[in-house]
Amino acid sequence: MDQGSIARIIKQVSGGEDEIQQLQKALLDYLDENTETDASLVFSRKFYIAQWFRDTTMETEKAIKSQKDEDSSEGTHHAKDVETTGQIMHRAESRKTFLRSIIKTAPSQFSTLKINSDTVDYEDACLIVRYLASMRPFAQSFDIYLTQ
Repeated sequence: MDQGSIARIIKQVSGGEDEIQQLQKALLDYLDENTETDASLVFSRKFYIAQWFRDTTMETEKAIKSQKDEDSSEGTHHAKDVETTGQIMHRAESRKTFLRSIIKTAPSQFSTLKINSDTVDYEDACLIVRYLASMRPFAQSFDIYLTQ
């Protein structure tokens, strides 16, 4: 991955969100901007929003499940795990709020919310997609699947 380009995109998008959320916003801006030239990008935009919302929900469920498992085992690291679970829950809720706001916003209104329409070009959009895909659980555990 080209970390320099990722850092540049994050710097250009700027905002109070976390890194993943900034990249998602940049990609959604690119898709929204180019829907007039390629109708399939409308589907892609909706698919990404739905997939990211599902991923956030799954992350929250895993955090709750791990917290329940820790509660039943009464481990010595319980306080540290609860803090981590709380952080995961907070981050997940902020991502869900971000995605809900995008879902409720009409595409034409979303275009007016963009900070800079020239932030992301086709190559940057491909890089963002690869980077975000590498953050998914399957991509992170792919080497494990291959060795097994």
